[in-house]
Amino acid sequence: MSEVTICNLALGHLGDTATVASIKPPDNSVQAQLCARFYPIARNALLEMSTWGFATRRVKLALVANPTLAIAQGVDAAAIRGTWKYAYALPNAMINAIAVIPAEASDDYQASWGQNGDGFPYPLAEPAEAARTKMPQPYAIETQVDGSQIILTNVCNAVLRYTTLVDDTTKFSPLFTLALSWLLASMLAGPILKGDAGAAAGTRCLQMFKGFEGMAESSDANQHQVNVQASPSWIRGR
Repeated sequence: MSEVTICNLALGHLGDTATVASIKPPDNSVQAQLCARFYPIARNALLEMSTWGFATRRVKLALVANPTLAIAQGVDAAAIRGTWKYAYALPNAMINAIAVIPAEASDDYQASWGQNGDGFPYPLAEPAEAARTKMPQPYAIETQVDGSQIILTNVCNAVLRYTTLVDDTTKFSPLFTLALSWLLASMLAGPILKGDAGAAAGTRCLQMFKGFEGMAESSDANQHQVNVQASPSWIRGR
């Protein structure tokens, strides 16, 4: 389903019989101009609302200068303990971060374990040492003076799972598409219908959106399974 089709579906939710032919660039209709304005806002907002499988990426982060260590230079050791060990550049087209994990972790919940000569479990790599029980690891996203964003963490060779911008509508699931059409309709209701009618229609469309969003999230969650590996207390205490 194309962007134009989603826009026409949203207009149909409002009872508008107009048919948009293009939004890039918009055709001469008021509806097309409104759709061109609100469609990317609705799409990006919905992408940010959940961890969609089709929009989830995993990338090894690239180290950058760590501003927290630079600030901590010359201060005592107690103060330095409050800084982050590593700083990384954020990937392009990131909507939001999901989890920071060590490179050897298969998922967000548990680092990989091996066995030593005595048969006791141990982390397979040094970065997991501080994360023996649960992922993801603590992190903070900050903005540099030059406007670039970085992610701060104590994980060496960190991997980021994140939601990326997806503008290819063929990647959307059917339920995601329906939810998007209702969210877009809620944004279009005021400018198209105006007044009390527009406000009422916007509220109705938002309620419909919430229902379809919940169904889309449930369906998406069923597309993957994560096995949480609990670590016994005697292991965590080693």
